[in-house]
Order: sequence, then C-alpha cells, then structure tokens
Amino acid sequence: MEALLIGIYSFFVWLIFFKFKWLPWNTISKAIVVTIPIVALTWLVLTLNVVAPSSADIRVIKYTVQVVPQVRGRVIAVPAEGNVHMKKGDVLFKLDPTPYEQTVRSLESQLASAIASAKNLNEQLKAATSKTEGVKAQLDLANKRVAEFSELAKTEAGNKFDLEQAQANVKQLQAEFAAAQASERQIKEQMGAQVNGEQAQVAAVRAQLDNAKWELSQTTMYAPADGTVINNQLRVGSWVVPMPLQPAMTFVEDEYQILALYQQNELYNVEPGNEAELALPTYPGEVLKARVQSIVWAQGQGQLPMSGQIPQTGPAPLPPGRFAVKLELEDRHRDMFLAAGAVGHGAIYTEHIKPVQLVRRVVLRIGSIMNYLVLKLH
Repeated sequence: MEALLIGIYSFFVWLIFFKFKWLPWNTISKAIVVTIPIVALTWLVLTLNVVAPSSADIRVIKYTVQVVPQVRGRVIAVPAEGNVHMKKGDVLFKLDPTPYEQTVRSLESQLASAIASAKNLNEQLKAATSKTEGVKAQLDLANKRVAEFSELAKTEAGNKFDLEQAQANVKQLQAEFAAAQASERQIKEQMGAQVNGEQAQVAAVRAQLDNAKWELSQTTMYAPADGTVINNQLRVGSWVVPMPLQPAMTFVEDEYQILALYQQNELYNVEPGNEAELALPTYPGEVLKARVQSIVWAQGQGQLPMSGQIPQTGPAPLPPGRFAVKLELEDRHRDMFLAAGAVGHGAIYTEHIKPVQLVRRVVLRIGSIMNYLVLKLH
C-alpha cells in the first residue's frame, strides 16, 4: 500500500515540478516534497490500522468428520468417490450384513419363544392356583377326620390305627400344600418381574433384538452432511473396525468458517456487525462482502495445562498471540464455493473516520486484481 501511494505521489510531483513546471525545483521545494509523504503516510497508515485494520492472514476453515463405523466387518461396496460432492444421506460404504442378519433372526425366534412362555405363565398360574385350592380342601377334610378319630379314640369307640393313618395323611397334605404354594409364588414372581409393562424375560430378549437391529443398520454408512470425501482409500474387501484412531475415511462438510487473525491492539475499535471485505486468490479480481460475526477473545497462550508443577515459561517470553475474528459472508456471496484451507487478505471497517477508509478499499481492490498474476518462472 505504501509503495502504491508513494508512486502516485511521485507522479504528481513529476507533473508539477518537471512536466508543467508550475513550481520551481529548489532546496525549499525539495524539503517540502520529501517531508510531506513521510508525515502524511505515517499519519495515514497509523490511522488506517486503527479505523480499518487489515489482515493478510484470512483463512477458510471447514468442518471435517472422521467416519468411523460403529460395527466391524468386511467392506462389500464403496459408492463414495474421492473428491466428488455428495448430499447428506448418500451412501458412503457398506459392510457385509450377513452375521448381523443372522443374529437378528435368532433373536426374533427367541423373542417369539419368550412371548409364548409369558403367555403360558398365565395358564401355569391358573393350574397352580387350582392345585393349591384342591390340596387345601383335602387338607381341611383330613384335619376334620383327625378330629373325629381323636374323639372316638377318647371314648375307645374308634380304631387307633385309623387315627394314626389320618394324622399321616394330614402331614402328607401339608407338605403338598406348601409345595403348591411355593410353585404358585414362583409363577407370580416371574409374572410380577416386569420392565415397562412387559415381562422381564421378554423385555431382555427384546432389548437384545433392538441392539442387533441397530448394529445391522450400522453396516451402511451415510454422508453426515453435504460435502466431499477427501482422498478415499477404502476399497471392497477391506476390513474396518470401530476404532476412533483408525477412521475409514475423512469427510469434509460444505459448511465453513472464515477467520481473520489480528494482533491484540488492532481490535479495540472492532465490533460485531462491522462491515468487512476480503479477497481470495481463488477468486482473483473479486472482493467478497462480509460482516463481523464475533471476536474470539481466547487463544492458546491463555491456557495452562493442569499439572502439579509450576508452569514453564521458557528461556524467553513467548511472542504475543493473535486473536481470530469470525466473518460471515453477505447473502449474495454465501453460496460461493470456498476451498478448505484457502487464504487471503482483507479489512474490517469500523464506525470511525470513514472517509479515510476509502484508501483501504482501493488498496484491497488493487490487491484483488493483482491475484490474477501468477509470479513464477516455470
């Protein structure tokens, strides 16, 4: 920017003093010609850095998703192609579903059997209740006979053997009655053990079946958003496992963030909502309009690791870090394709001394046009 302004200033000096010779070229004019650009440029640059701070480090950052399957298996299809745009829900790859389908069928059979067993418990409870009542009736009758034989034995009108036989029958029926009650209680306990209104055994098998169906659904992986699979190396026949440190592929979403990095003292006039402009080499000659969404008032130097030791600051102090400003493109530019990792330069226009900001706008547009130049010798 400074070189451009000096060039323009030199052109006017040449016109005034040499081309048209409107003023004499003497010692006084030479001193004035040299002093004016020094003072003016110093004031202009310092003012612009405050009211319209620029950044030569503007970055486009996109979200990346490490695609890790939830189940293991052998790959049988890979519809996703590297560097080809995909829509949310498109199939990325498929695993062999055979073992998971077999597990689902097996659990479906077990569930049907458990439901049948649960229904059979009602019949078993009815039978156990009837048996308990029958044994109870027999036991009551046997107790009456013991009482009758006891009265006859007292008057010596009855047979002692009959009394002993009746007492033995009572003991036998008491044992049968206790066993019938225990069986009835066991069936009631099985029926009373419920989860969400369902018999416990049925609920357990159903939960296993639901998990098996979920695992089966995970044999097909889908695109989590609109985006692109980058450098796809997955092939049919590969074996993938659910390990976070070993993703099957990397998916780059279309959604992006634009960050402009500034020194600390450049931002004290910047506020959310301020107008911003940026120029990217991927779109030479074009200036993208944006707004300041927020200032990220945090960076790595503001964090110390959790430790029982005193933090090490190093033999020399760390250089001051920069803070990121999040920019949001205006609606007319929001649907433009921006490559992940694209960099450029830009400026933020505050609400102070707006006429001076015109210089920054001109310089930014000249820089955008300069992006057309590919400065290399091969």
